[in-house]
Amino acid sequence: MSLAYSEHYTVEDYAQWQGEWELIDGKPYAMAPSPMVTHQSINGKIFSQLSELLEACEECQALFEIDWTVCHDTVVRPDTLVICYEPDEKLTKKPEIIFEVTSPSTVLKDEKVKFEIYEREGVKYYILVYPEEKVAKVYVLKEGRYIKMDDFSDKKARFELDACEMEFDFSKIWRERK
Repeated sequence: MSLAYSEHYTVEDYAQWQGEWELIDGKPYAMAPSPMVTHQSINGKIFSQLSELLEACEECQALFEIDWTVCHDTVVRPDTLVICYEPDEKLTKKPEIIFEVTSPSTVLKDEKVKFEIYEREGVKYYILVYPEEKVAKVYVLKEGRYIKMDDFSDKKARFELDACEMEFDFSKIWRERK
């Protein structure tokens, strides 16, 4: 008879770790090395546009690569997110919008593991950004399930939050080469 054993970590364990990690359902995930230039450029443009669009909204703000403590054994670090509340030192409430810029080393986790977490936790919009294809897949939460709104490359998506509405222009996030 063989006994299977696997460690199950908590947020308290996570707080003691060195390096860059995410904790999902008690399992540690090492973060990929620093993102490539294209990833950083796209993520920066997403954050900048969101910040500008939310300037007039008193309740919502964009945040960049910050830990969200989902529960006692899950901490994730989305690329960019929007919250519509005044945060404590650590994020413990759900964001309204999450953007993940995919890469070969993260695409499966972004499409499967994080998709399920964000859906389960009630994140209203989840956007998967694919730099190589220059496309973003936008999902909206309806009756507890993500429904794909559309694929966006060069058009705008309307995001309706409780506190504000905005039109995000996806054509502005792709790097222009001259």
